[in-house]
Amino acid sequence: MSKVKAGGSSKNIHNNAGQRLGVKRFGGQKVNAGEVLVRQTGATKIAGDGTYMSRNYTIHAAKDGVVSFKKVKKQKFTGKTERRTQVCVG
Repeated sequence: MSKVKAGGSSKNIHNNAGQRLGVKRFGGQKVNAGEVLVRQTGATKIAGDGTYMSRNYTIHAAKDGVVSFKKVKKQKFTGKTERRTQVCVG
């Protein structure tokens, strides 16, 4: 027999803050060089003309201009093609 009664398990104790991911500047908006356009985990969107992707997959504007989005087909290493959204600044 146990000396101490069994304690119940708690299920709703974790409360983590969100990561604030997503599109920060939408199509047609004017941006300056260095501004964050998209925050993401993994390359769900790819960098196009006038943009670059940083270490944590954030897409930044490389120059001043207007943001545009377009769908492209990107070929993976296996040969399979996947549709990706390309972010451009022109």
